[in-house]
Amino acid sequence: MSFDTRLVAAKLRRWEKFLNQYHLPDWDSIPNFGLYMEQVITLLKEYLDYLPPELKEEQFITAATINNYVRTKIMPGPVKKKYYRIQIAYLLMILSLKQSLSISMIHRLIPMDLSEEEVRGIYEAYAARHRIACRYFTDQVRLIAAPILNHEPETDIVTETPVDLITTTSMIGGLACLMAEKLLLLEDLTLEDVSRDLL
Repeated sequence: MSFDTRLVAAKLRRWEKFLNQYHLPDWDSIPNFGLYMEQVITLLKEYLDYLPPELKEEQFITAATINNYVRTKIMPGPVKKKYYRIQIAYLLMILSLKQSLSISMIHRLIPMDLSEEEVRGIYEAYAARHRIACRYFTDQVRLIAAPILNHEPETDIVTETPVDLITTTSMIGGLACLMAEKLLLLEDLTLEDVSRDLL
């Protein structure tokens, strides 16, 4: 594989700037007047605009996908074919988590049949955590890509080449997904329940 290190550095700086300014919409900013499916899809594509332009052509938000989430009770369904704030908030959380968790794990993380106030609390905490995670992620990339970005390395996980950076971030992403799923599987268990597995 061959990469132009200057191009990679420029892309990393651009994405860092974007992610440091990006945030999910505030609860009160999400429309609550009832949107039809196509309007919801357009809105979600605007809200989840952190995908690189090259990947935006891929349909990651479709009517079929949303209908499947409703049918399998991952999220509440529309009211008279219209989607309101609560459904859009569910979709924002589901679609952003879908990058790293399976739908069954997301369903465990965000339960159904909650009141609007409960969903609001979960969503607001999620949006705040998302912003913190974006900043943390860009800080970590700055550390491990120090030589590519012409910074002094501050850690031993630095990568010298774009291929090393791709491989390392893929490994970290995979390990982070695995850890999240393993932790979700501990729901409703105690240390005593799993102590025999620890021996």
